[in-house]
Amino acid sequence: MPWFVKIETGIVNKKIFDQYVPEHKKYVQALINQGHQAKTGYWGDYGGGMLLFKATSLEEAETIVKKDPLIVNNCVKYELHQWCIVVE
Repeated sequence: MPWFVKIETGIVNKKIFDQYVPEHKKYVQALINQGHQAKTGYWGDYGGGMLLFKATSLEEAETIVKKDPLIVNNCVKYELHQWCIVVE
C-alpha cells in the first residue's frame, strides 16, 4: 500500500481545536488497528500538523481524511499527497 500524508493548518482557536484532539487520537488509533500504519503529530515551531498513513488508493486516502474528526469539525484546512518513498 502506498503512503499518504495529510498536511494540516489549524483554522480555529486552540480551545475549540483541543476539544477534538481526543476524538482525533482515537480515530488515528483505529486506523492503526485497521493496518494503515498511521502516525500523527504537530509541528514544534508553528501551528499545524501532519497525518501519515497507508491506503490502497488516493480515493481511499481521501475517504480516510474526510472522516478525521479534525476535518469533520472544521478545525483544520489540509492538503493530501501521496508520499513516494525513495530510500528506507
